[in-house]
Amino acid sequence: MTSLRETLRQADASNTAVGHFNVSDLVTLYGIVEAARQQRVPVVLGASEAERRFIGVPQLVAIVRSLRETEGPPIFLNADHTHSLAAAVEAAKAGFDWVVCDFSSLTFEENVRRTKEAVLALKSIRADILVEGEIGDIGSGSQIHESAPDTARTFTTPDEAYQFVEATGVDTLAPAVGNMHGVLRSMLKTDAKKRLDVSRIRAIKQRTGSFLTLHGASETDDGDLRAAIAAGITVIHINTEVRLTWRRGIESSFAKHVDEIAPYTLLTPVIGAVKQTVAARLALFGGREPQD
Repeated sequence: MTSLRETLRQADASNTAVGHFNVSDLVTLYGIVEAARQQRVPVVLGASEAERRFIGVPQLVAIVRSLRETEGPPIFLNADHTHSLAAAVEAAKAGFDWVVCDFSSLTFEENVRRTKEAVLALKSIRADILVEGEIGDIGSGSQIHESAPDTARTFTTPDEAYQFVEATGVDTLAPAVGNMHGVLRSMLKTDAKKRLDVSRIRAIKQRTGSFLTLHGASETDDGDLRAAIAAGITVIHINTEVRLTWRRGIESSFAKHVDEIAPYTLLTPVIGAVKQTVAARLALFGGREPQD
């Protein structure tokens, strides 16, 4: 299997982005993997600390390893938004390919210190593991917000990004560039979309030369996503859109099958709905039309 680092290099070179989608159960996991196989592109499965507690760290690793045994594009596993060294080490030892060490809620100086400590510890466990750091504020958790926070106050500057990358040695960087975890309630009822500071992305890419990750991309303007990829974004995280698809799919399936009690009958259409949502995003990230 092509390595994760090489996969990111190929995306950078081709002005495309690798899709990262969070999983909370087998329904979302299977839907995401089926979409990646349909689109014939690599995919990253993400699991936050809460998601890992729910699924189980060794259990998730075992499932992904079994999926890799069948023919198809590469599947990578990311320990998303990890807030402690202990949890990061657990993921690295279990076999995750990537760890997001998120200390962005701390001061810049403490974020640098904690992230550097994590990089050294994780690389000592597995030299090939990738480590991501995060600076700026994009909120926490996949939530539906009543109003938009004033994210402009916490945008990442190119100089901060360069200083952070140089001091910590991270492999990938997640900046704050207008992105936000979750979606606004108004976005669910209108065509309103999140907007990105594309010129800031381009400046950060030029200043650091790093692989850049866009967290909180659900319900972001498609044109902005294409422009962000052209400006230097290498990986795009989608979670809330998948969760909304999951919930709406379950509600629809239960409504159609009032007397059904077999989980596989009720949940199979939800896998299909997740697959459709993810396939559309993967096509956009790769500059293609979705394949049927």
